[in-house]
Amino acid sequence: MRAVAVILSGVLLVLPVPAVAAPGPADPLVAQLDQIFTDQRLAGATVAAEVREAAGGRIVYQRAPGVRVLPASNQKLLTAAAALEVLGAGYRFRTTVRRLGRDLYLRGQGDPTLTYQRIDRLAAAVAQRGTKRFTRLIVDDTWFDRVPLGLDWSWQDETYGFTAPVSALSFAANGRFDNAAVEIRYRGVAGRRPTVRVWPPTGRVRVVNRAVTRSGDSVGAVRAHGGAVVTVSGSVSAGRSGVALVSVPDPAATTAGLFRAALRRHGVTVTGRTSRGKLPGGTRAVAALVSRPLAEILPPFLKLSNNGIAELLVKAMSRAADPARPGNWPTGLAAATGALGRLGVDTRLLTMGDGSGLSRRNWVTARQVATLLERAQRRTWFPAFRAALPLAGAADPMVGGTLRNRMRGTAAAGNVRAKTGTLSGVNALSGYVTGADGRKLVFAFIVNASVATAVPVLDSAAVTLATT
Repeated sequence: MRAVAVILSGVLLVLPVPAVAAPGPADPLVAQLDQIFTDQRLAGATVAAEVREAAGGRIVYQRAPGVRVLPASNQKLLTAAAALEVLGAGYRFRTTVRRLGRDLYLRGQGDPTLTYQRIDRLAAAVAQRGTKRFTRLIVDDTWFDRVPLGLDWSWQDETYGFTAPVSALSFAANGRFDNAAVEIRYRGVAGRRPTVRVWPPTGRVRVVNRAVTRSGDSVGAVRAHGGAVVTVSGSVSAGRSGVALVSVPDPAATTAGLFRAALRRHGVTVTGRTSRGKLPGGTRAVAALVSRPLAEILPPFLKLSNNGIAELLVKAMSRAADPARPGNWPTGLAAATGALGRLGVDTRLLTMGDGSGLSRRNWVTARQVATLLERAQRRTWFPAFRAALPLAGAADPMVGGTLRNRMRGTAAAGNVRAKTGTLSGVNALSGYVTGADGRKLVFAFIVNASVATAVPVLDSAAVTLATT
């Protein structure tokens, strides 16, 4: 590691600079990528890029690699790698039911995979223990703090499933593990309003149906700020169906309601109201659910760019770093930053505002992302990490993910494995590719402040890597 001297306020400081393999002889990729990244569609935008050989890290191409940029969902690369370091690929989330007398306690530890079906399985396990009548159901969501939303998230996005509240006790709407949100399932019916139903079935949201049956599909669903009323509007053709994802205001309360309903289906009655409380000493185990290992949760997280899983992982890292305190963003992000440093990422220019990339306080450099991708190859968890990245042109959402409709019919299809990133004015694409000559490359492309979408340009750059 070399060092540079910097004079700051009259004091001479010597700062270490990570050793990075220097570029070799002129590579044919340089001119091609330069031409792509000077495309008029990127006029006025910041383009940060770095390409390295996967073996050894020799730099093939650089463009503003040390400039701090917003990563959008490329942030999930950092969160995933950090979680694998801090928690381990075998980490599992637990949801437990315990009892004290006739009181039943439901305790969550942040499981992002708690679907309707798994909640039903938990209730069935309670019923099998024999006791069919309880006085109270007490919900314990204290494994994490009760700060539900990222401090930088736009209040305008509160209604949407991709910015749902984060809670230690939550539910997943579907097999994609969209957390703390319900699906508003609608279908056009000739001669009358479309049918609308909520899944999972819960009374915690109330639907006002103002949609009409007419040609097209413009149906949207919006939950009032701070409330539980969801208004469905727009139009849909007769016979056509669709889904809108809407967040719930209180994930723990909604999960408790789903659990109580499941208990009733299995013959177990709770006579009193549901309340919140911390699990006391002296309780006895009744039932428990354990999630899949983290390595198996990575595909829906990275392929589908699941924001909820990202934030649950941050708070789980917090709990692992400081078991005596509820999981929280500041501690979790500090733990993630430390883990990235141990991976070899120079974290001095890194700012983590959240785990998903929604925050506009996330600042990274292309060099940091490329370093992470290169160094990750040395970890035992790397095969799971790589396999969880979207695969260009693969039609199956659980294979192609956010790249399933991109780069089809090119040398990048079935080749490029990369994480996408999208915010207003931000596009990113970073991952792995094998060139036509068999050379394996690591790349990080991030564009900020573009007026038009930079997706076609980034795809062109990735295809160039695959064909050269």
